[in-house]
Amino acid sequence: MTQRTHTTSAVVIIGALFFLFGFVTWINGPLISYLKIVCELKDGAEPFYVTFAFYIAYFFTALPMAWVLGKTGMKRGMMYGLFTMAVGALLFIPAAQGRSYGLFLAGLFIIGTGLSLLQTASNPYITVVGPIESAAARISVMGICNKMAGVLAPFVLGFLLLADADTLQADINALEGPLLAARLDELAQRVIVPYGVMAAFLVALGLMINFSPLPELDPEVDAPGVPTDGRSIFSFPNLMLGVLALFLYVGVEVMAGDTIGIYGQSLGLPLSVAKHFTSYTLIGMVVGYVIGIIAIPRFISQSKALAASAVLGVVLTIAATLLPAHASILCIALLGLANALVWPAIWPLAISGLGRHTKTGSALLVMAIAGGAILPLIYGKLAEEPGIGHQHAYWMMVPCYLYILWYGVAGHKKKAW
Repeated sequence: MTQRTHTTSAVVIIGALFFLFGFVTWINGPLISYLKIVCELKDGAEPFYVTFAFYIAYFFTALPMAWVLGKTGMKRGMMYGLFTMAVGALLFIPAAQGRSYGLFLAGLFIIGTGLSLLQTASNPYITVVGPIESAAARISVMGICNKMAGVLAPFVLGFLLLADADTLQADINALEGPLLAARLDELAQRVIVPYGVMAAFLVALGLMINFSPLPELDPEVDAPGVPTDGRSIFSFPNLMLGVLALFLYVGVEVMAGDTIGIYGQSLGLPLSVAKHFTSYTLIGMVVGYVIGIIAIPRFISQSKALAASAVLGVVLTIAATLLPAHASILCIALLGLANALVWPAIWPLAISGLGRHTKTGSALLVMAIAGGAILPLIYGKLAEEPGIGHQHAYWMMVPCYLYILWYGVAGHKKKAW
């Protein structure tokens, strides 16, 4: 098999993988609104434990998953990741039957654990399967596959769970006691079939990946790098600074996608409208990924794309905090465009030159996905403060984008402390 065919087959197979598990990742936005009703959650931070449970799994499981990959290899590791996600999806069945927020969160943590294994395997894989200078473009293809699923998922889940959103909201406001409990029990049952079907698809996909012609690579051998001469993983500033950049990036990405629905409702928009807002943010990301595929590295370098994205993020965030309701929501949605090229640009800049440390470095970067757990929770805490509110809580994103800008301009160039 030629190198070109080798790379193309990997991009196609892993692209299909990213598309399918993108559904699992990007239904968190409407899931927050759904669980807020079903589990009778309070306003403020409590609904955002959905994102916390999902993304904190990366922090605790990324390094163990790197060890697992060392034992299983990339292909079997991806299969086990998909099986783990299926277990988490199945846990939604007893969670729905008991309307147990704790079980829902446990299921999300297990799904996040499976994704941690997938991310630890697939991101370095797609980075080293072809030339490093075009890695951002390949990762952008993966991003399009993932985010196209993300565009569709909120519409699909919104239709299945919240098709009668306005009537449902009116019923809940009017009912009380056993009648309210019965209505909420009926609503909770709606999640069983979608997550049962999802679990079956994930198992089938895992088997397909295991028996596919996907070439087996070892990123520590295939990654271009310099001799590490016994250096510690912590002696690479481009990696350690990149971990912080990725932590902040995932935090603002999740905020843009998963808080926008709650934000819309806080401005008085009906749930029937707000439940689709996550899809609008992801449409912006898809557009950004297309730009990345066309432009990187042909017209712009990975580092310059990162800096430009950060500048756009600062501008849109400030506008979102100052403009009236509908314009503000549009700015949050457009953050998808600003965010699209950040992940695919940070990843290759951070693992550049790691050599034998590539797997461990990739695991540290996957741990940084925990930013999606921490920052939305901080946003929820700020939003419930009377003097701040949902709109002005978005100010916390500005310093995040400024650090990402610094990393794109200067931070990634540091090769020694």
